[in-house]
Amino acid sequence: MPPPKDVVKIAIQMVGAIPQLIELHQTKPLASVLKDVCDAWSLPNAEHYALQYVDGRQTYITESNRGDIKNGSILRLTTSPDQEAERLYSGIQSNNSDVKIDSLKKLASLSHDVTFAQEFINRNGLKQIFYIVEEGSDTGEMLAHTLKAFMELMEHDFVSWETLSAAFIKKIVSYVNMSVVDASIQQLSLSILENMVPTSRLLFELVKKEVTLDRLLAHLQVTNVQLQLKAMALLIALLLAATDAERRDMMEYLRGKNIRQFIHKNIIHSFEPLGDEMAHYLYVLQSVSLNLCERRMRTSMDPYSQEQRDLLQSLRQTAFESESEAPASSFSTERRRSLCAKEFRKLGFMNNSNPAEDLRRVPPGLLALDNMVYFSRHTSNAYSRFVLENSSREDKHECPFARSSIQLTLILCEILHIGEPCSETAQAFYPMFFGQDHFFEELFCICIQLVNKTWKEMRATQEDFDKVLQVVREQITRTLSLKPTSLELFKTRVNALNYSEILKLRQTERLHQEETLAVPVLELRERLKPELLGLVRQQRLLHLCEGTLFRKISSRRRQDKLWYCRLSPNHKVLHYGDVEEGVHSPPIESLLEKTVDGCEPPYLGSGDLGKRRGERALTAPLLATVPIADMKMVLVGKECPHTKEKSSGKQNKDVLELAFSIVYDMEEYCLNFVAPTRYEFCLWTDGLNVLLGKEMTSERTQTDLDVLLSMELKLRLLDLENISIPDAPPPIPKPPSNLNFCYDFSHAEHPAAALLHHDKLPPTHHSALHLLVPTASTGVLQSQWLLQGTRAWLCLCSPRTGTINTCGELTAVFLPKVWGRGCAKCDPGDPAPLLCSPETSLGVLCAVLLSPA
Repeated sequence: MPPPKDVVKIAIQMVGAIPQLIELHQTKPLASVLKDVCDAWSLPNAEHYALQYVDGRQTYITESNRGDIKNGSILRLTTSPDQEAERLYSGIQSNNSDVKIDSLKKLASLSHDVTFAQEFINRNGLKQIFYIVEEGSDTGEMLAHTLKAFMELMEHDFVSWETLSAAFIKKIVSYVNMSVVDASIQQLSLSILENMVPTSRLLFELVKKEVTLDRLLAHLQVTNVQLQLKAMALLIALLLAATDAERRDMMEYLRGKNIRQFIHKNIIHSFEPLGDEMAHYLYVLQSVSLNLCERRMRTSMDPYSQEQRDLLQSLRQTAFESESEAPASSFSTERRRSLCAKEFRKLGFMNNSNPAEDLRRVPPGLLALDNMVYFSRHTSNAYSRFVLENSSREDKHECPFARSSIQLTLILCEILHIGEPCSETAQAFYPMFFGQDHFFEELFCICIQLVNKTWKEMRATQEDFDKVLQVVREQITRTLSLKPTSLELFKTRVNALNYSEILKLRQTERLHQEETLAVPVLELRERLKPELLGLVRQQRLLHLCEGTLFRKISSRRRQDKLWYCRLSPNHKVLHYGDVEEGVHSPPIESLLEKTVDGCEPPYLGSGDLGKRRGERALTAPLLATVPIADMKMVLVGKECPHTKEKSSGKQNKDVLELAFSIVYDMEEYCLNFVAPTRYEFCLWTDGLNVLLGKEMTSERTQTDLDVLLSMELKLRLLDLENISIPDAPPPIPKPPSNLNFCYDFSHAEHPAAALLHHDKLPPTHHSALHLLVPTASTGVLQSQWLLQGTRAWLCLCSPRTGTINTCGELTAVFLPKVWGRGCAKCDPGDPAPLLCSPETSLGVLCAVLLSPA
C-alpha cells in the first residue's frame, strides 16, 4: 500500500548528534515537528530552532514552503531565523574585526533567504549596514561582504531604493571613481548604482552627475571581463533612464570618444568569447543609437522651412551643376521654374513641380532627405553617376532616385527596427554597426547603389518598382543575417547576391517548401510520416538529456545567474539546479537545488502565485528532481504562473513567447522556465509533451518533419528524376482472348520432352505437355494462369534413373500455392513427371496438362 500523500520520509542532522530518520506529516504544525525533534535530542526551547536544507542555498523551512519537501530530503536543525538575525546583528556591531568580518560573511550568505532577510530588516539591520559603508574606511574583505549582503537584502524589495541616503550613495560612487580598489568592490558598486538608476529621476540625476561617462569608459577599457560587463550595464541603465535630449547629448559625447571603435576592437573582437549579457547590452546600445533617427523619421517636410528647401535644392544643384551655370538673369521666372521641374523629374521626384510633397510621407519623413543629402555630399561621384545614367534612359526604364531613396529609407528603418522599444532579452546586434560612426547613412549609400544595380539586372520599368524594392529588401536581409563584421564586407556580399542568385535561392526554397501533389507521392509521404515523427521525438528527448542552461530574469533587471535542467538517460526524472557562469554541461550529481524567489525561474509554488514575492518564502526540495510520472501538464505563455504574477506591470512580449512551466505532483507544483531562444523553447515543450504522451505542437516540429520528409522523398524518388509521376496508376490491361501461348519444348531443348513418349502417357494427350520452371531463388512456380480449366499430375523423377515416382513433399509445397488445391497422391500410372535438373539442386517441374474432354 503506498504511503499517504501528506507524509514524507526525511533525515534531520545536527552537529554532534546522530541523525534522525522521521516521517514528516505535512498536516502537523511545524512547531510541533520541531518540538518532537528537539525532544529526541533533549534540547530545550524548541522555538529557538528551525529546519534548513543541508545543501544548495540552505533555505529555512517555513509553513509556506514546507510543501516542497520531498521524500529523501536531508534537513539540518539550526538556529531559528530570528535568533540568527539577532546574533548577526550584534556581530556586525562588534569591535572585534574578526567577529565582524565573519558575521558579515554569514550575513551575505543568508540574506538570500526571504525569512531571514525579513527578520534582519525588522531589526533595523540595513541602518547598521549603511553605517558600516558611510563611516568605514575599509576597502577590503569587510566592505565586499557588506556590499554583497546589501545587494541580497535589497533584492527582496522590502525597502525602496529611494530611501537611501545621499551620503551612502556618494560613498558607493566613490568606490566606482577610485583608481585603486579591489575589482570585486567596484563590480558590486556598479551593480548597486545600476539597480538604483531606474527607480527614480532623482537617483538617476545624482548618479549621472557623480559617475562621469569618462569614468565608465575607463572601466570599459580594463581587461577584467566582469568589470567591463558591470560598467556597460550601468551605462545602458543611464541611457534608458535619460530623456530624449539627454540621451542624444550622451550619445554625441560617446561618439566623440570613439566608443564604437573601442567596442568593435576590444570587446567584439577580443580573445574572450562574448557572453549573453554583453551581447544584450551591445544590442541595447545599438538600438538606442539607431533610435536617435526616430525624430527625423517621424517629421514630415515643411515646405515653408528655408533650411529644408535649401537641402532639397542642393540635391538638384549637385546633380545638374553644369546645366545650371548659365546666369539666372538670362531666364525668365517661368523658364527657371520649368527647368527646375525638369531637373527634379530627372531626380525621380513624383511631384516635380513641388518635390517637398514627396517628403511629407511619415515615415520616413525628413530622414529620407537627410540620407539623399549625405549621399550627394559624401559620395558625389556615385550620386552624379546614378542620376545622369538614369537620365539618359527611356522614361519607362529609368530608376527614380528620389522615389527609390524614400522607399529604401523606409525599408532600412523596418529592418533595423528604428522607432521600436528595446527588447529585454534580445541579443541580435550587428558587429559592423560598431565599426562605423555614421552607420545608417553609410548603409544607405551602399544600398541605394544596390537599387540601381538590381534595377538594371531586372531590366525593370516603372511598373516594376515595387518588385525591385522587394528584391533589394531580400538582398539586404539575407546579407545582414550573415553578420558581416564591416561595411566593406557587407558591400562585397550584398553586391555578390545579384538578382540571378536571388532567383536561384527562391527556387531552391520553393523546392524545399513546395509539396508534390501527385497522389502516389502524397500516399508515400503519409506512410513515411509516422516513422519520421518518431525520429523527431527521439531527437527531442536526446536534447532534453543533453540539458540546457536557463537564465533567471527578474521584472526589474537582467541577472547573470544561471540554472541548468536536463532529463535523465532513462527518461524518468528531470534534474535541475543552479550552476556557475562558464559551466555548460554539469553532471547530474552536481545539480543542487537552489531556492528562487520572485519571478526568477525555476520557481516552485502551489496556490499563492498571485502574491508579491516579498510576501512568501517558497523553497525547492533538496533533491532537485521532478519525476516524469508526477508531471501533469505543460503550460506556455500567459498561462504560466511566473508570467501571471507580472500581469500588473508592463508585459514583455519576448518573455511571454519563451515562458513555459511544468505542473507536477498532486499538489500541482510548478517548475517555471524562460527559454534562452525560441529554438530551445520549441525543443523543450515538444520533449515534455512527448514524455506526457501528447502531440508535439511547436512550429519547429512541423519544420523538422517537413525537412525530413523532403529528404526522404527525394531519396525514394531519386530513380524517377525527370520522370513525371501520374496522378493515378496505369489501367490494368484486359485479359487475353485465349491462354494458349506456353512454350513447347522439343526433344533437343529439354530432357523432359522425352516424357512425351513415356509408356504410361496416353497418346491422345501427348500434345498437351507444358513445362513450368520454378524460379532459381524461391522455387515458386510461374504461369499461374494455367490453373483454370486444367488438371495436372505432378510426380518426382530421378535425374539419374529417369524413374517416375509418386508425388512427394515437394509437390505438397507447390500444389497449394500454385494450383490452389491440396496434394492428391498420384498413382504411378498418372502421367505427371517432375524431373530434377542435373545442373542445380532445384527441380524442373514438368506438368502434363489434360484438357477437358
